Formats: sequence, structure tokens, C-alpha cells
Amino acid sequence: MLGRIFKAYDIRGVYPDLLTDQMAWQIGFGCAKFLLDSAAEAGETTPMMRNLVVGRDMRTSSPTLSDKLIEGITCYGASVIDVGLVDTPFLYFAVNYLDCAGSVMVTASHNPPQYNGFKVSKRGAKPVGEASGLAEVRKHAAMVDKSAAPLPGTSVDQRDLWDAYKAHVLKFINLQGKSLKVVIDASNGMAGTMIPKVFGRKGENVEGLEIVPMNFDNSKGEFVHEPNPLVAENLADLQAAVVKHNADLGLCFDGDADRCAAVDERGNIIPCDHMTAWLAPFFLAQQPGGAIIYDLRSTKAVPEEILKAGGKPVRGRVGHVFMKQALSEHRGPFGGELSGHFYFRKNFNADSGAIAMATFLTALAEAGKPMSTLIEPIARYVQSGELNFENEEPDDTLDLVREEFEERGDIDDLDGVTIDCFDTEGWWCNIRKSNTEPLLRLNVEAADTSTLERMVHDLSERLGERVAH
Repeated sequence: MLGRIFKAYDIRGVYPDLLTDQMAWQIGFGCAKFLLDSAAEAGETTPMMRNLVVGRDMRTSSPTLSDKLIEGITCYGASVIDVGLVDTPFLYFAVNYLDCAGSVMVTASHNPPQYNGFKVSKRGAKPVGEASGLAEVRKHAAMVDKSAAPLPGTSVDQRDLWDAYKAHVLKFINLQGKSLKVVIDASNGMAGTMIPKVFGRKGENVEGLEIVPMNFDNSKGEFVHEPNPLVAENLADLQAAVVKHNADLGLCFDGDADRCAAVDERGNIIPCDHMTAWLAPFFLAQQPGGAIIYDLRSTKAVPEEILKAGGKPVRGRVGHVFMKQALSEHRGPFGGELSGHFYFRKNFNADSGAIAMATFLTALAEAGKPMSTLIEPIARYVQSGELNFENEEPDDTLDLVREEFEERGDIDDLDGVTIDCFDTEGWWCNIRKSNTEPLLRLNVEAADTSTLERMVHDLSERLGERVAH
């Protein structure tokens, strides 16, 4: 049963059907063994290296799962610093601020309320995925003696770190004496807790900032709309509110507030890769010649804007494990992913919805122009968005597509198959497997709408049965 809830980047399942209290206890034990062993292997022997930080989101099952997780952690012999109800980026901050061996966040991110799970990080907020430790956690969890009891000397210390977290995030915002109004849709998720504590519910903690709050109530663990800002229909109310309140920007957060998507002052949704392209010059002004990391699904405008600003574009694989690693390796100031994860070197190379918000507002204030005007020149190509196709034999399909197009353009296999025929035919695409489902995911970009429509049609016929998001 454990194998069914371990995914490529985290642990997730329906509670209590697939994910049970007993499993949470086992996972706590497995996480503690893996994280403490990893710290010991790295030569880290300080007293804090016997501690793990645990936090949880607002789902109704999270308090119970957190308690069981903590029991499992202490049964291995690790102590716990419980930071309570927090957003996921809070935990990335806490594990660095306290310099612990690792952290575990109880959350199911943007999944429906009946789901829950765990996001695991090593010391320094380094992500733990299937290839970087989750397989070991699963093995340890499966083998644990279920009669084990907490070991002597372990402790559970409840700690309030909100003041320190607030100070950290607010270092990233400076409106330079200007006034900005932003509508924030917290999606009934952890942004409903984080925004008031960090920025102030109405923006009172930041001079010049006015916040119009939407869906901040997370006390019931239920969602007015799916807490996924990448799905257009989830942004409809935000779009209307931005126009109604004559706001400068709208932001929608996902369930655990590590991702956010933006809406301009006209109520238009801004693709997250366009935000990466727009922010590249902002960060390169701070670190001239630096590397900006972007995932390979992003618009061609991203590397073009990076090069124009004198930076080094670094194209990376999809997923926070790879993005954080690339940002660290290249010592770049910033990275952005199509999914709405934005990464910051000064935030331990980790992603943060709160710091993304602070950066968006700072760059907008600095530019002194409407958001739509700033994004318009970046939106010079047309995109399909991510399209999904049911496919039980994805590897065979990718091989066939690769063979069919190898004479027409450049092909690489960094993540799935990328076919670039832009110079000759005015289009390129990436096709990659889902990490969790029998799906192929297609992203197409073209120089014009007719080319886009033609290639989406042609490629779709080869990939299987198209499904909704």
C-alpha cells in the first residue's frame, strides 16, 4: 500500500483510504532515519542535526497526520520542532533558520480536500524526490517495527517563528514610495494564514500596499474553487475582482502557498513563463551576467529576454528538485517554472509564493507602468498551454515521434522529447511523461495562431486520447 502514495516529488493520497494514520507513523520513522543518516554521512554532528522541523496545512486531516508523523519521527530517535499551521515555504525558511537535519510538511498542495500527504526536505531545504531519497524513505517506512515506541531523550518543541519568517519575506519588497493595490485570492489555502501574518490582511505591514482579500478563510479545510492557479476557470473570480477594484495586479495562490499566478490590471491571466521573462532583467540588474533558470516548457521569449539583458539562460528539467539543483549549481539569482514555482538564491535557492508576490510588486513599482504594458512585448508567440493525453505506452510513443520528426528539426531528450522546428517551420514543442499517471503532456509554441492550431492537431493525433487538465 505504501508504494501507491509515494510520487516522484512527494507523498500523496486520499485520506484515510490510501493514506492512513499508521502510514503517517511509518513515514515519520522512515523520514527520520533517512534525514538523520544523510546528515551524519555529510559529517554534520551538531545537536540540531538530531532535530526535524514539521509543519502542516489547513486540511481537516492534517492535525492527526502531523501527530502520527511526529510519533514516528520520535520513535527513530529524532526530536521535533513543530511550527504548526504554516505555508510550505515557511518550512524551507525554518529548516535553514534553525539549521536542522530536515523538514516534513503535511500537505496535499492543490489537490481536493480529501487528499493529504508529505513534502520532505533535507538540510538547507534541499528537496527529497524519488531519486534523491523518497525511495529510501519508503523502504525504511515499510520495514519499521510497528511496535516501536518513542526513544528516550527525544522531544517535541512547539515553536512560533512567524516574526522571523515575516522579517525574511519583507526583505524582498520595496515599493519605493509608490502605492499599489493587489487583489489576492488565497484559494482557502495557507495564503489565508500567511498573507495577514506577513503582509497584513489589508497590506498594513508594507508602506504603500493595499490588499483586497479573497477566499482567506481556511478554517474548514474546504475550497470555494480548486486551489490550482494554473487552471483558468479557477481565476475567473479574481479576474473580475481586479477590474472591479481597479487594482494594479491580481494574485492567486495554490493550497500550500508555494505557487502563485498573476492577473494584470485588465483582468488578463499572465502565463507564469511570461512572468519569468519579465523578471529576468530585474534580477540581472542586481547580478549582471548571472544565470536565470527556466524550465524547458517555457516560451522562447524567456531565453531571448535573458540574453537581451546580458544574462545566461539555463534551460532545466521540469520539477522543483531539478530547478533548485540548477539554481544552486549555476549560482543564479532567480529561476521560474511554468507551473508557478519561482525560485530565489537569497531564499536558499527555494521557491516561495510569498517572495514571488514581494518580487512582483517591487518590480512593478520600479517599472512605473501598467502590468499589461510590461507583459505585452513578451507575449510575442502563441502557446497551447499544457495538453494531456491518456497513453498506456508513452515510451513507445515518444520513440515514434522522435523518429518521425528527427529530419525536420533539432531534437533533445533533456526531459521527454523536445522538437524545435522554429527556424524552419515556426513552431516547437515538448512532449513528456507524467510522473504520476499514464499520461503524455504536450506544450506547443508557434509564431502564429494558424501554425499553432495545425501542429496541435497533428501532434494530438499521435499522442492518444486527450483529457481535461
